[in-house]
Amino acid sequence: MTRQERRDPQRLRDPEVSISRRTLVHGLAACAGATVAGVSGALAQGSPQGPVAPPSTITSPPRDFSPRGAPTTYFWDPDIIAVDPSFNDLAQPNTAIKRLHTGLLWAEGPAWSAQGRYLLWSDIPNNRQMRWSEDDGHISVFRTPSNNSNGNSFDFQGRQLSCEHLTRRVVRYEHDGTATVLADSYNGKKLNSPNDVVAHPDGSYWFTDPPYGGQLYEGEPDVAGGPSNSGGKLNPRIGQPAGFVPGKRELPTNCYRIDPSGRVDLVVTEEQVPDPNGLCFSPDYKKLYVASTGKGPGDTGPGGKGDMFVFDVGTDNKLTNHKRFSDFMVDGVKCGPDGVRCDVSGNVWCSSNAGRAVGYSGVTVWSPEGKLIGRIRLPEVCGNICFGGPKRNRLFMAASQSLYAVYTATQGAGPG
Repeated sequence: MTRQERRDPQRLRDPEVSISRRTLVHGLAACAGATVAGVSGALAQGSPQGPVAPPSTITSPPRDFSPRGAPTTYFWDPDIIAVDPSFNDLAQPNTAIKRLHTGLLWAEGPAWSAQGRYLLWSDIPNNRQMRWSEDDGHISVFRTPSNNSNGNSFDFQGRQLSCEHLTRRVVRYEHDGTATVLADSYNGKKLNSPNDVVAHPDGSYWFTDPPYGGQLYEGEPDVAGGPSNSGGKLNPRIGQPAGFVPGKRELPTNCYRIDPSGRVDLVVTEEQVPDPNGLCFSPDYKKLYVASTGKGPGDTGPGGKGDMFVFDVGTDNKLTNHKRFSDFMVDGVKCGPDGVRCDVSGNVWCSSNAGRAVGYSGVTVWSPEGKLIGRIRLPEVCGNICFGGPKRNRLFMAASQSLYAVYTATQGAGPG
């Protein structure tokens, strides 16, 4: 460790800082050695083996996404895959996936502020929201505590929306700095742990309410006797401020609509979409996509199966024509969806959780008809995504411990 690193330990954690001279010298030496070895090996083989493949998430050793890693100089990033030729019109060929930050516990809920030109996202277990500034790439803590916020978005007036696990509510941050509670209950019963929220042009907000915040790591368990603390052995007040009143799961896992009047309406039942997670509208707001993820704390049923459903949205805000959009099986691997966004052409971009199946976590991209057309491979499970940047043509990916981004040849539909 250098003297500067001892004075400023943050330099060891922040991928945006410059590396030390000693690290640079070692890296150059290693690169030189690898180059010599590669040339020697090629000459010894006596016959050309074709072009050298660039490192990717599936090579051994895997691609290094840090600033110390070799730059991706190939015309197509090796981890951007066109499954169908139509994806060539959506992917930007001369760009590379960039890791903007790492060192999080569980990254979720990215949202783009068009006015502020920054990205914010949740680091749920650390009980904070983070911010990446577009002008200089600076990373900072945006809000702490965040009540273990999960999904975030911005409405058509540029106000931030957040789903809070700890307080089991959906809030809106006003331009004057105050916070408004949009929903914390339905029919007199406390919400579970709102997960993701999207704005509609009519002034309403639609959100999902699975139970994943009912655990110590991402929120707080139920009071003794509740579904996620039936034995009463966990104390949900530990680590919380004085006067904190823990809740108890009282509702199924549903989706709701917050009317501009403040009324909360049930729009999707647990029977239709168990454990609903990410959601988004099509560009014309005539379809609603809802991801269904796995069994959560306190669930008595089997939970979701890691697929996605789509509904037609009527002029009366009633949902019809409920059907499965995709089971998210890719090459026999379950690429479970979580966060979801549409581009302006109606293609559906979904974060992918493939567990330990290397090369399948990241992002899957689907046509409006449910056909897989493209994939983006990341070295970590991806929890959520959003489009942003000044032109809204950059895809931001909150993936486990890190934040990634890549430019596209399309734009995200809708704000946030």
